[in-house]
This record gives sequence, structure tokens and C-alpha cells, in this order.
Amino acid sequence: MTLVRKPFFDLDWPSWMTSRAPFDQMDGWLDLGNESSIRVEEFDSEKHHVIRAEAPGIDPDKDVDLTISDGVLRLMVHRQKQSKTGDARHYRSEFNYGSFTRVIVLPPGCAEGDIAATYEDGILEVKVPINGAKAREKRIPIARH
Repeated sequence: MTLVRKPFFDLDWPSWMTSRAPFDQMDGWLDLGNESSIRVEEFDSEKHHVIRAEAPGIDPDKDVDLTISDGVLRLMVHRQKQSKTGDARHYRSEFNYGSFTRVIVLPPGCAEGDIAATYEDGILEVKVPINGAKAREKRIPIARH
């Protein structure tokens, strides 16, 4: 065994303080902290980009507005407050009511036509076809003066 002299100013920080792991996955953290946010799951299947959104207690025909424009999907859900407390003396509700909006930038290669949406058991599922086209990349020349 070899002993190594430890410098005086070498602090023994716990590994969790020097790790950047909690900050590497910041996508969506601000949305999750917002009570008026819609929580989603996104993944790619073989032919579709799939977005699944939590939207319990709504009527999808009346309470959902789903639009797409320029590669951006906009989901707006409105949930009416329905009090079913009757003659209860104590009341607490942690449900969120009102209008909720989520904007999702679709990845390159998604086609804006033939999008299908279904609603089942409080989950709104949107399937956006993937046409395989990559985003156009154009090199921009830099002029010197």
C-alpha cells in the first residue's frame, strides 16, 4: 500500500456536490414546477413521434385544442371545476383547474400531415408521422471587412 500525502487545501467534497448529473437533464424541469403545466411523455416509434399527455377529467371534444404550425405542436386543455363534495364539512382539493398549455417543438423529420390523436383513460396520445427527411442545413458565409 502506498501512502499519498494530501495537500492542505484539498477539500474532501462529497461526490454529489461535484457531480453535474442533476443539471445535465434540465429539459422540462421548469415546466414540471409549474402547476399549470401538462406533463408529457415523448418517444419515437418506428414510424411515429409519439406524445402522450396527462389530461384526466376532460371531454376531448370540448376541452382540448390541438394545433401544429412550423414544427411546433401546441396543446391547450381546459378543465372545469366540478365540486362533488356534497355536504362535506372539511374540503381539500389538490386538483388543478383552468386552462393549461404545453408547446412541444417536434424533432426534425416529422411530417405535419396525417397526425392522429386519441384519448383514453385520461391520456391524450398524439402520433406525428416521421417522414425521414432531415432538417435542411445551410452554410452561411462570413464576409470580412
